[in-house]
Amino acid sequence: MRFFYDPLGVIRDGLHGLLVTVLPLWLADAILALLGVVLVVALVPALVVTAVYLERRIIAKMQDRIGPNRVGPFGLLQPIADVLKLLSKEDLIPARADRPLFILSPILVVGASLMVWATIPWAPGLAPTDLDVGVLFIIAMAGLPGIGIIMAGWASYNKYSLLGGMRAVAQLVSYEIPGILGALVPVMLAGSMSLQEIVRAQESLWFVFTPWGFVAFLLFIISGVAESNRTPFDLIEAESELAAGFHTEYSGMRFALFFLAEYANMFAISGVGSILFLGGWTFPLDFLPIPPFVWFIAKMYLLVFVFIWIRGTLPRLRYDQLMHFAWKRLLPLGLLNVGVTGVWLGVVRPLFVR
Repeated sequence: MRFFYDPLGVIRDGLHGLLVTVLPLWLADAILALLGVVLVVALVPALVVTAVYLERRIIAKMQDRIGPNRVGPFGLLQPIADVLKLLSKEDLIPARADRPLFILSPILVVGASLMVWATIPWAPGLAPTDLDVGVLFIIAMAGLPGIGIIMAGWASYNKYSLLGGMRAVAQLVSYEIPGILGALVPVMLAGSMSLQEIVRAQESLWFVFTPWGFVAFLLFIISGVAESNRTPFDLIEAESELAAGFHTEYSGMRFALFFLAEYANMFAISGVGSILFLGGWTFPLDFLPIPPFVWFIAKMYLLVFVFIWIRGTLPRLRYDQLMHFAWKRLLPLGLLNVGVTGVWLGVVRPLFVR
């Protein structure tokens, strides 16, 4: 598929060429990679701020309410006010808590969420890191927040926090498996775990428009809703049952880090989903003079809207329903879908190719 122009790619290539003229190649590459990391770290909180505002506005429209309208024009400054409120709150640590683990837990959860963004390509050749095993790296990073969550529950020295952490990890582990089975289908269809190669394999047809790709897409999105602790799977907190769950003892900015990680995960899942199933930066209307990264951002926000739509529509499940759905519905469906994909690739498609 042909692209007319990519301004971000032009800026990247121009900056790299400028650095190479005055610095060794290895140092120029290191500086460019560092700039990419800084941009990602700065961009994710900005995306979270926009998501908080959009979620309040969209759900208010769905529920026939006004939504934020007091702080700033049209309530645009409400997320900024929320950030300032959290920054101004007192940072408390329980007297009998395990201080090192208590402090490290939110950092680990947020760090794992940000690490996922290190491999997400925004446009052709435009990614902080292009790994040949990008999908495997994302799956590995997606498992780390569970460690931080159980650490938070254990370190709080609170039985409600500990129970909440154990229940949260059970949910995360349960829904990681169907999500991985869903992500495995695009890897099989593309024949590569590189995110850029998966996007290039969809230039003629997005994987979501194939029967097995559509089922895998549903598995991935449903598991993503559970992994990011969104309604109707928001039982990780379950404030009506476990006094806010694993982060009961957290306040101020440490609590805000867990909140940041939740929304960062929602955007990361949306970005990865658009790459695996919706063609990433590709679009059939390639004659339009629109940069590839704009298409990618548009698809990512489309999936974010789906997350918000689900939250404003469905009620919370019971915990037994939550686990039953993962192990007795999604897991068999995921295994069956992977098997069907393998039969198509290994048996049926070669017959048509001949």
